[in-house]
Formats: sequence, C-alpha cells, structure tokens
Amino acid sequence: MGGEATQVPLGVAPSLSEDPILSPAFHAFVDELRKNSSIPGISVGAVRLGKDKKPEVYLASWGRKTEDGDGHDLTPDTLFCLASCSKAFLASSVGILIDDFAHGRNVTPLPAGVTRFDWDTKVAALLPDEWQLDDPWATSFASLRDVLGHVSGLPRHDYSYVPGDTTTDVLLRMKDLRTAYELREKWSYNNQMYMLGAYLVAKYANQSYASFATERIFKRLNMTASTCSPAEAHASGKLTHTWTKDGRRIPFWFTEEMAELSAGAGGVISSAEDMVKWLSVWLNEGVDPVSGETVIPHSAYEAVTTAQHVVAGRPSPDYGPGILGYGMGWTRWTYRGIEVVSHTGGIPGFSTLTAFSPSSNFGVVVLSNADEQPDHTRVIVKRAFDDALKLTGDLGSAPEITNEKPSHNPAQKSEPPSLDLDAYTGTYNARGYGSITLCSPLSTSHYCAGVLSDFASLGPLDVSTPQLYGTYVTLWSTHAHLRHRSGDTFDIWATAIFPRGYGKNTTAFQTFETGEGEGRVVFSIKENKVTGFSLIIDEAAFAARERRTGGTVEETGDAWFTKV
Repeated sequence: MGGEATQVPLGVAPSLSEDPILSPAFHAFVDELRKNSSIPGISVGAVRLGKDKKPEVYLASWGRKTEDGDGHDLTPDTLFCLASCSKAFLASSVGILIDDFAHGRNVTPLPAGVTRFDWDTKVAALLPDEWQLDDPWATSFASLRDVLGHVSGLPRHDYSYVPGDTTTDVLLRMKDLRTAYELREKWSYNNQMYMLGAYLVAKYANQSYASFATERIFKRLNMTASTCSPAEAHASGKLTHTWTKDGRRIPFWFTEEMAELSAGAGGVISSAEDMVKWLSVWLNEGVDPVSGETVIPHSAYEAVTTAQHVVAGRPSPDYGPGILGYGMGWTRWTYRGIEVVSHTGGIPGFSTLTAFSPSSNFGVVVLSNADEQPDHTRVIVKRAFDDALKLTGDLGSAPEITNEKPSHNPAQKSEPPSLDLDAYTGTYNARGYGSITLCSPLSTSHYCAGVLSDFASLGPLDVSTPQLYGTYVTLWSTHAHLRHRSGDTFDIWATAIFPRGYGKNTTAFQTFETGEGEGRVVFSIKENKVTGFSLIIDEAAFAARERRTGGTVEETGDAWFTKV
C-alpha cells in the first residue's frame, strides 16, 4: 500500500529490521512534504550494507500512481523514468566495455591504427567516420572522458533532435551545432554526448545499448523490472502515470520510437525496489553484495565517481559550502562533512535523484511522478542522510547566491519592431535544427489556421503585443511561441500543447521546461527585409561565443535560422 514502509535485507523474504535505516519521523516528513507540495506520488528506496556486506533496505511510497486510483496506490515496485539518473548506467556500460577490451572478452576490431580503448582514447579514433564538431581541435583531441564529463565545448542543443531520430542521426548532426567553449575550458551539460555513448556501446559491443545494459547490469543485479523500453514498462502494469509541475496529467514522455535515442541520456525505467540493488553495488565498489560478482569493474567505478571537472567552484545553496565536481554520470559534493556521489534527473512528468556515500555506507533514491521538483527531491535526500546517519545540529550553511541567467543588454524600455509583424512571418531554416514556419494572428494559410487554432485552445490570442506562433516538433516540444520584447528581439517558448487536454481533464493546456524551454530570438533586418533570426536559449554559451569571436548575433547565437 502507498504510504507504508518496508525494510528488508535485499534478496530475502520481507522482515522488519531491528535497527531501522530511516525512522518514522522521516516517513512522516516525506508524507507532509508531498501533501504540501501537491506532488502526486513519491517513492523512496534506501540501502546500507550490514553484516557480511548483505544489503539492508528501506522501501516506502506515498500517494498516487494512477489517475484512476484511490490516491494511495503508489508502491515501491512502481516504475518511473529515471531521466538523467540514467547517465550512470551509460557511463558504467562504457566502463564495462573498456574492461572487456582490456581483458580480451571483446575482440571487435578497432579502426586502423587504434591500439587501445580506454577513457583517454580520442573519440575521433573510435568513430573516425561519424565524429565531427565545428571546432577542429575538439574534434581531434576530445576523449571519452571529456565527452562523458561534459567538457567537449559543445553546450546542450536539446531542441535540435526530434522524435524518430536515432543516435546515429544525432551524432552525424553534431558538426552542424555550434560549440561555445574550447575543449576542457568549461563544464557544460550536454545530453547528446550520452547519446553518442550509447552509439559507441552499440557499435563495439555488437548489440544495442539497451540490450547491453539489460544483459550486463539489469539481469546481473536481478533488476527484473528495469528496462529501456517504454512498451515493456507499459505492458508490465507497473508504470506510473505522470503529471506536470502545474498538476496536469501528461503521457509518458518517451515513446517506443524514442527509446533508442533516449536510453543513454535519460531513458532507463526503474523502481525504488530495483534501484536499491543498483545503489548497493556502488556502496560495495562495483561488486554485487548478494552474488559476490563484479558488475562494475573497479577501474570503471573509480573513473566515473571521481570528480574530473568542476561544475561549481563556489558555495551554493543546493550543494553547500564546498565545490561540486563531475565524474561521468555522477556528481560529487559534500553534505555536512559527508562525501556524497549523486545525480539528478528531470524530464516532463518525472523528477529523480540518486545518491550514495561510500564512506558512510548509505544510499538513497527518490522518485517523483511530477516534473520540476528538484528542490523537493534534494530536501528528501538530505533529510534521509540526516536521519540515517544521525546528523544533528547546524553545521553551517552556504551563503545565499542567485543562479539567474545572464542578461544581454536588457532594454530599459520596449521599442517597436522595425517592420510590420507580417514581415517576420514565414519559413526559416537552420543547420542542425531544421525548419520552423512562423505565423501572425492574421495569417490565413491552412498551416497557420491549424497553428493558431492550437494556441487559441489555450485562450484568446493576445493582440496587444506583437506575437508569432509556429509548430516546433522536437523531443521536448510541439510548438513555439514568440512574444515581442523590444526592437527586433522576441522572447521564445518551446512548449508542448495539448489542445484536448489529457486524461480525465479534457481542457487544453501547455507545458514547457522552465529555463531550458525558454529564451529569445533576435531578427536580422537588411534593406527592410527580414533575413533570419538568431536563436538564443543558452545565454552563457551565447556570451562565451561573443567573447571568443567578437562575432555578430548571427554568428554567436545557438543557431542561425535563415529566412527561406
């Protein structure tokens, strides 16, 4: 039943532990937090290694699994998408593959002239026909450690890939995406590099990444419900329904068509019940404490959990007075003097966090079926550490800082567009991003009638401010909405519209990812004609390109869309 806690040694019949890992006070804390935050459901799994290193487990779930349930139908075996907590599985799989080559278990021929396959092998050496960035230096010298550590120089271009894309498509399209930093200059999160990692595993393991992860990780750890297949998860009957931050139900975001693309970066589907088995291996340095079998080679364990790059070199409210480092698929930080290895995850409908402390013999996973809940998952994890390790007292807090996105010459007052709004309508195309056709509220084409109908389902179109609308189908969006800011700059939202609602609520709504799904576009006007627009979602990357090149806005945005 949802709301009940079970605490058992892993792999044996359920029985209560004499020394509970987490207390009733923790259980009550999560229950209250969920209710106060209007989160439909939360599952928590915690584990420590007991005598003879046998895992002792705490499992609990609170709230709703399905729209039709009684509001208390979530259970520890309920399946959630792990989102970016999946990255640790990809990094581990690459480490397993490297170990296979090192010990002769894999004899797949490497490209001519390549004599080794390890973390420092250059991507160009392993993928000579596929790998290319717009920076020749990064193309030649980026290693596996660089790309999985998010220091390739290529920032996230999450609105450049679409449903139906394969990892091959994403990899071949990288040459058309703009880098922002020199190789190893700055940590910059990038999902595409974990799609590249899945492609690499498939190429050199001679099987899909999903089948490799299933065979080498899920099956060996008896993670029987875990999968990279949405179809399998749906068929199990264990998959949770999902909701937005605003409480609207949405479909499970990844379809089977997207499974191959999403698996490495964010597509693993698992439960609290299965994830404590995963965490127990990390507490035991890669060895399954139940079977005694090495699942993650020690060299891989060390490589992926060691902070290679600095994410945040100063104190922060989220991660305390120390620095935040990144290995490969894991971050490393300190909480109240305790070393913590963790990773967050978030996609539409899910917020997740996986964390463990090898030195403190404790691991915990928090799974939520609502999106944009990172603060709540982080609070639960910290409270779990406090409770399990009996941490008390105020051991210091980080100074208050802000994480505001950099602004670029903010206008003091809004100036009108240079041209009539109709001049900004039409079709635009960008290398690496594809095409978008923009409509004004007065556009009359068949295409625009459909677009405007979709937006009108949300409410009357606002004509007091110049606005443009279009379909923009990516993995994360269905539409784009542009609203005039000043001059020839418009704010943009890449949003997903549900004109007929979803689930029992059939009223229209939209949802987009705060921060990542919004930005601005700057139109270029020459001889009283619009020639194109620069898309700027990642302001830090835009600023870096501007500093490095001194180029125009056409050259320094995330992408340049030429008017067709």
